[in-house]
Amino acid sequence: MGKVKARELRGKKKDELMKQLNDLKQELSALRVAKVTGGAATKLSKIYVVRKSIARVLTVINQTQKENLRKFYAGKKYKPKDLRPKKTRAIRRQLTKNE
Repeated sequence: MGKVKARELRGKKKDELMKQLNDLKQELSALRVAKVTGGAATKLSKIYVVRKSIARVLTVINQTQKENLRKFYAGKKYKPKDLRPKKTRAIRRQLTKNE
């Protein structure tokens, strides 16, 4: 498959990304089999590229999922803890004005 660019992945829908992820995983398993059976050096060096491509696809999936959650909770009173601002521990422990 070759190296994928995150810029190209961002325009795709989630089902397309999942299909590409499955293809990359199948390619990786085939390359690992070739490694065990003593495949060519080009195949062995391609394992690295495929692994990084899988990571890019997963990163884009997770980022778009988090972005959609941020849009969903934008005007709500309560947000999940992972969507709240991190800041520092001391600032999070301070009392607010109405307390």
